[in-house]
Amino acid sequence: MKKMIALTLLLCLLCPALLAGCNCGRGDENTVYYLNFKPEVASVYDRIASAYQSETGKKLRVVTAASGTYEQTLKSEISKSDAPAIFQFNGPVGYESWKAYCADLSDTEIYRHLSNPDVAFSNAEGVWGIPYVVEGYGIIYNKKLTDAYFALKGRTSSVSSMQEITSFEALKSVVEDMTRHKSELGIEGVFASTSLKAGEEWRWTTHLANVALSHEFADNNTDLTNASAIKEVTFKYSDQYKQLFDLYINNSTTEPRLLGSKQVSDSMAEFALEKCVMVQNGNWAWSQINGISGNKVKAEDIKMMPIYMGLPGEADRGICVGTENYLAINAKLPKEKQQAAADFLLWLYSSETGKNFVLNDLAFISPFDTFSEGEAPADPLSKDVMEWIGREDKKTITWDFVVFPGQNFKDDFGAALLQYAQGTKTWAQVKEVFVNRWREERR
Repeated sequence: MKKMIALTLLLCLLCPALLAGCNCGRGDENTVYYLNFKPEVASVYDRIASAYQSETGKKLRVVTAASGTYEQTLKSEISKSDAPAIFQFNGPVGYESWKAYCADLSDTEIYRHLSNPDVAFSNAEGVWGIPYVVEGYGIIYNKKLTDAYFALKGRTSSVSSMQEITSFEALKSVVEDMTRHKSELGIEGVFASTSLKAGEEWRWTTHLANVALSHEFADNNTDLTNASAIKEVTFKYSDQYKQLFDLYINNSTTEPRLLGSKQVSDSMAEFALEKCVMVQNGNWAWSQINGISGNKVKAEDIKMMPIYMGLPGEADRGICVGTENYLAINAKLPKEKQQAAADFLLWLYSSETGKNFVLNDLAFISPFDTFSEGEAPADPLSKDVMEWIGREDKKTITWDFVVFPGQNFKDDFGAALLQYAQGTKTWAQVKEVFVNRWREERR
């Protein structure tokens, strides 16, 4: 008994937090637990945590969810005694799931630094989420390889430059002709693998589908803030979606029936190693491409173009620009923990050290006024996105996929796309899955 008492006293001396039922510092109010959504920048946040502690004396603990598992990870972590102080939700659908955990951010410094307060996720009761990056996506291409193609004497496409591609038909003529000249170009396929492994198909279930659904919403003058207005969709432009999806999978580095084993990282590696010419993705992809061992793609050769699938008026459309994820602070935590979380976010987006990480390592296009016009990411894709945003002759496509139903809908749509690629499901059946599962999830 004396030994037990002595041991207990020793532990309490070493870790006084035991007296309060804590676990030696993990519950310390100076420790901010951030559940990160983006696996591609996980290593950057490790360095941010180290810099934050060195500069402020406060600790940052970052946990990164594996690709496609964020909701599942958040559900597991949010119920723990040491729950995340900062987490992310995905637009209106995500907010409905996590609103009980979202603190009102209207009195925080970070909210007051938004260049445009309207981009915050808010309602009459308060501000519940803050966007932390403006992003854009489209079809990324390697200018060195497209230039090599346009220099070929035996090519049959009448298109003579990437700037002339303003329609699906023009894109199709170039892509299919490139496929015929694969050996001369030294590539395995025009497009990188269409990643259809479970959890890796988000580029098609959200980003690609967004291009088609945005046009349907526009045709119907749909009020996306009205939940009843988006209970059902018809997938009006599914045929246009299909013809671009077919172009992807039939002119790829990988046979369609094998796409179920491919991940996004495979696609980016293929592009980086110049096994292909094009890949659909966003400006965040530069860090992945540049980080591939043996990367052959130079910064000056990486460009982005809009996604053309044969939609009405698409020649006047630009790339897809918006924000999907909002930062939230856990309302269930004590006020001092919430304040510590808000302090970290302010440091990241206003201090010189934090801003340097944002610009040069995270490569974020920031929505905050703490960044001057001259302070922009140095990476080539972010520069390209900013150029597209600034073009007055092109109308950017908004990120309407934030109103898509939850993960179950996306999983089922992704599975149907894989079955279509493998030849076990017709396109009519894919469309049926899309429409029916949308309706069921919305209800």
